[in-house]
Amino acid sequence: MAITIKTMIQKGLHFGHSRQAWNPKMTPYIYMESNNIHIIDLIQTYSHLKQVLRFLASSAAQGKTILFVGTKRQSSKLVSKIARSCGSFFVTERWLGGLLTNWSTVQKSIAKLNDLELQEKNNSFDGLPKKEIIKLKKEKNRLNKYLGGLKRMKLPPDILIIIDQKKEINAVLECRKLGIRSITILDTNGDPSIADLFVPANDDSITALSFILEEFLKYIKYGQRKFNKFQRDLH
Repeated sequence: MAITIKTMIQKGLHFGHSRQAWNPKMTPYIYMESNNIHIIDLIQTYSHLKQVLRFLASSAAQGKTILFVGTKRQSSKLVSKIARSCGSFFVTERWLGGLLTNWSTVQKSIAKLNDLELQEKNNSFDGLPKKEIIKLKKEKNRLNKYLGGLKRMKLPPDILIIIDQKKEINAVLECRKLGIRSITILDTNGDPSIADLFVPANDDSITALSFILEEFLKYIKYGQRKFNKFQRDLH
């Protein structure tokens, strides 16, 4: 579906939060107020979205790695689906403090998860006491819950895609501390001064998020095809 103002209205990208939840720093991206709800300026949304899509295509064409972060229950399945579709990483349960800033510790937990899954696959649990098997499976499930979307991540990602700045503020701050580029879907309660690249848009509606993330996916895949072609041409 083409990106037009009409389409963005149909998908509900323009609905912000109530005036009470408004962050004054978002004023430049607000078109008007209607029934106590801020309406996002879709001309700005269009401009920022195009900029982000160009960045994603270019980054993917360079082989950059991407981590999607969206732990809101209503959008977690959508986020993991989009991430898997382009072979990216994802966090959809809870952002573990220090996931990036304390990467070496997180790396050990990921290694442990991969090891437990391999042991289970190879039937290495067989023969162990029943109590021990239950304990190991419980540990594997716990690690998989929080780190399942990072199993193949060997290094911190090059880019984070963040859905809902307020909910994922710890991820935002870790990116800023480490100088990792981030892309945020930024609603009217967000703070553009701590966002890197962002798209001013509704971050609550599944319809709106699905439209934006599908566009992200399209451009990431386009960039990945260019990267893969370049790799093939090298050989």
